[in-house]
Amino acid sequence: MKLTKTSLLIAATSLFVAPFTASASYVNSADGQAFIEELRQEGISPQHVRNVLGQAKRQQKILDAISRPAEGTMTWGRYRNIFMQDQRINQGIQFWQENKETLDAAEAKYGVPPEIITAIVGVETSYGRNTGSWKAIDALATLGFDYPPRAKFFRSELKHLFLLERDAGIDISQVKGSYAGALGMPQFIPSSYRAYAVDGDNDGRVDLISSKADIIHSVANYFAKHKWQADLPVAARANLSNNANVSIFSTDYKPSTTLAAAAKAGATPVSCQQAPDAFCFNLPGNTAVAPLVLDGAQGNEYWLITDNFYTITRYNHSRLYAMAVFQLSQAIKEKMED
Repeated sequence: MKLTKTSLLIAATSLFVAPFTASASYVNSADGQAFIEELRQEGISPQHVRNVLGQAKRQQKILDAISRPAEGTMTWGRYRNIFMQDQRINQGIQFWQENKETLDAAEAKYGVPPEIITAIVGVETSYGRNTGSWKAIDALATLGFDYPPRAKFFRSELKHLFLLERDAGIDISQVKGSYAGALGMPQFIPSSYRAYAVDGDNDGRVDLISSKADIIHSVANYFAKHKWQADLPVAARANLSNNANVSIFSTDYKPSTTLAAAAKAGATPVSCQQAPDAFCFNLPGNTAVAPLVLDGAQGNEYWLITDNFYTITRYNHSRLYAMAVFQLSQAIKEKMED
């Protein structure tokens, strides 16, 4: 699971000089000593923490990268083009076909459809082809001790990383992930790994690095825990009447109105009877929705999105991310059904 767009953008508005210049400072600083004590209280050997933390290397490129997340700097038109490519769609079909039995089992248990799970790992890591090249210990130590805007958060994730070593048997001195410390094919940050990862293959351990069953079931469990509703559509294009009040559309993605209220403002969802191949749905007027506007390649796009769209944003707090997952999922599903 990635970090929120809003939180990452904090860095863009503040310049700072990192207080530590060498990995040894992580161990010797007051914050480092307090961190070691926190883990001692969790039953983790202080000497082990010193040994691992002493190996951590400050990574300036990580500090640079966190100030410019793609979700905060791109239009929807540009962002969409990254993910809606034939190669990623075809690789998604391959992933689905190779893991169909596991995906079907996860849907039966959690109510999350195969195309959504597939699209998540497709957007996150191209189905495991790009899980990150940064040592997790370097990434989280750099951000936890050298990034004041969110040091508390990242030190907490660093703490979870050490606990994950104990709970899941991961060698945290070697495991690699994203620049923000997200791990494995589904890119769970350590706290999410500990909270939502499950043993999908029933082998007695939870492995988001190499077990496809654990990965698939864990993504499904994450969505279920964040209130995914089986059979509820995600989004539909909006039809606008000639006198539609487009001011109801915003960049907010949490449903706060209803389809009936949107219709009074001149915005209705594209009907699946009228356009079965379009982004459409047929739902009752009391369905909660958010009228969403995106800056597409051909101008503004107007959408009506449901609570399931909001659930996707719990994985990554970005409307662009959620729409990319949704559209990729639909493209994969359509090709699977051809």
